[in-house]
Amino acid sequence: MTTLPDRPNSALLVIDVQNGVVDSSHNRDEVIANINALVDKARAEDVPVVWVQHSSDELKTGSESWEYVPELVRRDTEPLVHKKYGDSFEATELEDVLAERGVGRLVVTGAQTDACIRSTLHGGIVRGYDVTLVGDAHTTEDLTKYGAPTPAEVISHTNLYWQFQTAPGRTAGTISTSETTFTAADDEN
Repeated sequence: MTTLPDRPNSALLVIDVQNGVVDSSHNRDEVIANINALVDKARAEDVPVVWVQHSSDELKTGSESWEYVPELVRRDTEPLVHKKYGDSFEATELEDVLAERGVGRLVVTGAQTDACIRSTLHGGIVRGYDVTLVGDAHTTEDLTKYGAPTPAEVISHTNLYWQFQTAPGRTAGTISTSETTFTAADDEN
């Protein structure tokens, strides 16, 4: 049960699946295929698909690296939220976009697992949303040269800890692409 009771709807968030973000990410093609399947399912069920696009010194607005990967195509009617911080809510219009659509439950996909995905998961739940992570529809790059675990370990750990995340009046959880529905029932692990 969300702490946003007047918002019964779900939305699919597609976070930062941009050329410069996922070009060398773990299981890139499989993750993008899973996101595409989720986008198709959301559209078929008339569930909002909300696209989030990061910009920074490395991802300059309008550059090739800033563009979404060509395998994913946003419809003009689907909101596009531009951000500069890891948390997709921070200094963006995401909250307004979701409120306009009566959304109280987020289904999260995209990149990077250990940055913008984690930040948005936590940002959503602390703002009162139910937040479900699609465990096979997010990815990250290899940062082992900086002392990080392997990408597979980062993804696995994020899936594990989010599966057991709790907060008063809110649900969280991790599910697979094949298990995803856009109702709250799929949060039960």
